[in-house]
Amino acid sequence: MEHAEDHLKNLEGPEAKAKLKELVEKAENCFFCSGIKTGLPFSTRPMSEQLVDEDGSIWFLSRKDSGKNAEIAEDPFVQLLFQADKHTGYISIYGIAETIDDQQKIDELWQPMFKVWFEKGKNDPMISLIKVDPTQGYYWDTKHGKAVAFLKIAVSLVTGKAMDDSVEGRLDVS
Repeated sequence: MEHAEDHLKNLEGPEAKAKLKELVEKAENCFFCSGIKTGLPFSTRPMSEQLVDEDGSIWFLSRKDSGKNAEIAEDPFVQLLFQADKHTGYISIYGIAETIDDQQKIDELWQPMFKVWFEKGKNDPMISLIKVDPTQGYYWDTKHGKAVAFLKIAVSLVTGKAMDDSVEGRLDVS
């Protein structure tokens, strides 16, 4: 019989950074939450991360005059919520955000579709970067991948026997 602790796996250091990178890159988009204050509604908007670097920092492009940039200047604490798939790969990241002007990094991350937001291209003076350094995280995933998880669900439905393949835990990327 499986116990709840069989599904808990806290990750640290390189293993946590690898899980963070895996799930964030699968998700493609997230809810970027800022203006986090106890007891008050926070600001949230969908955003697409551009990079998870080797340190576990998550990078975004943003307009300098955006509400989120103003909120980060006031309060740098943010929450990022990702969902990689309909059934697997959830991750919640709490971290400290900063806005950065770095043309070399903008050049590295630039994609042609960004002209929708930055009409002057990668040299648009309104482009800024947001770098989020995670301080805490939590993930929910499968132990053996989506295919095995679905197979276990199918077998469980046929046999009536629980065959949960989920795993979750804290992420310590520091």
